[in-house]
Amino acid sequence: MGMSAGAANGGGGRRGGRRRGSRAPVSEINVTPLVDVMLVLLIIFMVAAPMMTVGVPIDLPETQAKPLNAETQPITVSVNDKGQIYLQETEIPIEEVVPKLEAISKTGYEERIYVRADKASQYGTVMQVMARISAAGFKNLGLITLQEQE
Repeated sequence: MGMSAGAANGGGGRRGGRRRGSRAPVSEINVTPLVDVMLVLLIIFMVAAPMMTVGVPIDLPETQAKPLNAETQPITVSVNDKGQIYLQETEIPIEEVVPKLEAISKTGYEERIYVRADKASQYGTVMQVMARISAAGFKNLGLITLQEQE
């Protein structure tokens, strides 16, 4: 019909001289399924890990903190409700906060810096100021609030 004689007896389909029914044991481990499983587990943990920390319900306590006694006048950065930033009593742009702090700090990056913010000020502005101060290397950063009235 249209078949060749070599294909009918298995002559064209042989590999390496082995017969069709005999299989030699494979001495190599196929790691592809293992890698696939590990990548899937990695993705699952990468997605699940942030979800475990975000939804922690906490109830912050109300405190009546006493004023701190300081021997030296601390550096104060203030943010008002219009988003204006003040270093001590002088208005400055946000870009100049870190250079001015570095210039006036007596003890370097160990200087105590207090951040005051108006209740009506935007949270983002306050966080930008604090992030810049922290990123510059100042470690002692505190927030000032009014003492709770009874």
